[in-house]
Amino acid sequence: MRGQVPIDKWRDTQRSPAERAEALIPLMTLEEKIAQLVGVWVGADASGGGVAPHQADMTGVEWSDVIAHGLGQLTRPFGTAPVDPVAGARSLAASQAQIMAASRFGIPAQVHEECLTGFAAWRATVYPAPLSWGASFDPELVEEVAGRIGRSMRAAGIHQGLAPVLDVTRDYRWGRTEETIGEDPYLVGTVGAAYVRGLEGAGIVATLKHFAGYSASRGGRNLAPAHMGRRELADVILPPFEMALRLGGPRSVMHSYAEIDGLPAAADEALLTGLLRDGWGFAGTVVADYFGIRFLQKLHGVAADAAQAAGLALRAGVDVELPTVDTFGAPLIEAVKAGQVDEALIDRALRRVLTQKAELGLLDEDWRPLPGEPEDVRLDDEESRELALRLARESVVLLRNTGDVLPLAPGRRVALVGPVADDPMAMLGCYAFPAHVGPHPELGLGLDIPSLREALGTLVPDLTYEPGCGITGDDTSGIAAAVAAAEQSDVCVLAVGDRAGLFGRGTSGEGCDATDLRLPGVQSELVRAVLATGTPVVLVLLAGRPYALGPEFDAAAAVVFGFFPGQRGGQALAEVLTGAVNPSGRLPVSVPRDAGGLPATYLSPPLGRRTEVSSVDTTPAFPFGHGLSYTTFAWEPLDAGAADWPVDGEVTVGVTVRNTGPRSGAEVVQLYLHDPVAQTTRPVVRLVGYARVTLEAGQAARVSFTVPADAASFTGVRGRRIVEPGDVELRFGRSSGQAEVVVPLRLTGAEREVGHDRHLLATAHITREGE
Repeated sequence: MRGQVPIDKWRDTQRSPAERAEALIPLMTLEEKIAQLVGVWVGADASGGGVAPHQADMTGVEWSDVIAHGLGQLTRPFGTAPVDPVAGARSLAASQAQIMAASRFGIPAQVHEECLTGFAAWRATVYPAPLSWGASFDPELVEEVAGRIGRSMRAAGIHQGLAPVLDVTRDYRWGRTEETIGEDPYLVGTVGAAYVRGLEGAGIVATLKHFAGYSASRGGRNLAPAHMGRRELADVILPPFEMALRLGGPRSVMHSYAEIDGLPAAADEALLTGLLRDGWGFAGTVVADYFGIRFLQKLHGVAADAAQAAGLALRAGVDVELPTVDTFGAPLIEAVKAGQVDEALIDRALRRVLTQKAELGLLDEDWRPLPGEPEDVRLDDEESRELALRLARESVVLLRNTGDVLPLAPGRRVALVGPVADDPMAMLGCYAFPAHVGPHPELGLGLDIPSLREALGTLVPDLTYEPGCGITGDDTSGIAAAVAAAEQSDVCVLAVGDRAGLFGRGTSGEGCDATDLRLPGVQSELVRAVLATGTPVVLVLLAGRPYALGPEFDAAAAVVFGFFPGQRGGQALAEVLTGAVNPSGRLPVSVPRDAGGLPATYLSPPLGRRTEVSSVDTTPAFPFGHGLSYTTFAWEPLDAGAADWPVDGEVTVGVTVRNTGPRSGAEVVQLYLHDPVAQTTRPVVRLVGYARVTLEAGQAARVSFTVPADAASFTGVRGRRIVEPGDVELRFGRSSGQAEVVVPLRLTGAEREVGHDRHLLATAHITREGE
């Protein structure tokens, strides 16, 4: 039962969240304080009656014990096992009632869920994976998607989403490449910030992850050490987080599992406090990646026991331990009482947690667990599926189309072969509920997810199908039948790629790293055999990473890439293949030509490109930003204006883009910076702006960018970010490897140091004919 507690100040909604938090802290015991700094992973009861029946198996303690002093967070009540959305909402509300009744202050828990490809709950719409967000080059659409995801989460009683992932892809072998937006920090930052705006605009706390360096692990191995210099960290890894913080307004950050130069992120005070809070001004909560604090002892070896790990994390700036109570439980309580950890660190973290709870209304006396009634919770509807389809359509990338084999002409005999062609799971990333939680055959997927075979079959009469082989394994017995099907057709659509999963359950996903970039299993043998038939082949890849498309794939008449395009990805692919939709996606990652020679992305200095001093050629098969259309576009330069670009000013450059083809389409105008001489080596080109432009046949548009000189900044020899005077070029490109218009400029003035208040964006201006 609750005791008598003065509530006038911390319950007072007229006071600021910070004031309410400050009023509550002195009233709490040590045990009550620390209880607010932990999550508990219990899941939801499928009957709707409260916490999951087996919650003790997950927490290690009884439910009544763990909530006796209050509770900071509930971990993934919907995302742990299949539960009907209405029953899950009822269960969550019942659990919250128990939490409030058990402790003196009656504060409910903050509830978090994964939401990388949609609300990660059974029967919730599955949207395209983040690489598809990047492939769309459409932040506005991504923001709309995030807003819809957030509203569905709020309706179910969720407060915090563990997304977006802002890791910049550095090695495609890394299993979590599918969770990234791409290999360019500007693309990741702008699209990631849009996702944050959508989620936060719906009232959900967005959580940036993984801060920082996780994607730069040695050998592309999950949780492997990241060995990088401070310039790579400052100029490639950190900018997306800074952009999302300033342009999106997230209220939480999740520390990375990474260790950089021997220092784990969870124990890095310079990163989590010095940079994030003191440098960037972040005022929200830092939450632990799951079990990341215990990993300081178990995996990194920088702590002798749980108490020391907890102390290191608190001092570094971690506020909340997730997913469940561990080091921040009894070990931390005992360490504080023994004088090993300063209680002021507890109060610092608690202040941030309670302030956020006040912002969310969780300290209000009239708080309700759900905005509406449980019966109103619907996680998959036609509007959501249509939005998922729109993003999937924009994300499909046409890489090659020789002989105009695409779109598929009516009346042609079409064979569909390949192991992912009739697999709905090939559409889903590893954080989609069916892939993340694992199979429950008795319940099915919980959603209608058309495979490519099903979707294409509705558009192409008499479609023949042969799987050829499995996604994994060495069984080649089905290749002969696939070859026969191809030989008897006018065109063969050959679908190969991945199945997402966790920790070895898939070929892509968390813990599913690759030793090289060959297609999994015997899929390459299938491709070679089908190409040898001489039948025109449309190679379709459904994958979470770019696989090498070397000389053996050159015979493919067309190549189409889908990066786990979601619940309606099969329909989007079928529409692109048949011409119902004009493809407009662009590569968010380069597609390598060689399965070895890694790691390499387009952000390479001259010596990272093909040279005469090495026999290894890193030139990709298809570069970052590449993508074709069923129409054509002509580009012409606009007057570039002054050739001088002040180091503290801006410049406006532009092109005219005209649709010279037979149908409407979207062109993605990309702007790259080339800095030929600098005090440190620089990437040959790097993206500094882009604009997606939709034009009717024959229509033209003026596309200009106002670019701040801060866009040319980089980390100089003294470790400071500077804008350096000298000659540079702004290159308008159809990709990072194809410049159409080059504008030579000269940065003028004295070398200028810039800080975290620098201008981050190039502003695009689009004026269509007739507007």
